[in-house]
Amino acid sequence: MTRAWLLLIGLSLISALTTIGGLSPKIAGLVILGLGLIKARVILSRYLGLAAAPGWLAGFFAVIGLWAILVGGLFLI
Repeated sequence: MTRAWLLLIGLSLISALTTIGGLSPKIAGLVILGLGLIKARVILSRYLGLAAAPGWLAGFFAVIGLWAILVGGLFLI
């Protein structure tokens, strides 16, 4: 649980640093969205315990992934 927490803190730090890294806004937005997907996977598997139920984990992550693709596509328009 501590490793998951540290990973989430690290990903949040990378997200914050992305905003001041000099990337174009579109690339920075997509990077932050991708980091959010990784964070969602950590939360689902570690905190909600779905690592013990891989089918449920895959289902939840598929839905979140599809939403992220939709949001990312709309962001690029």
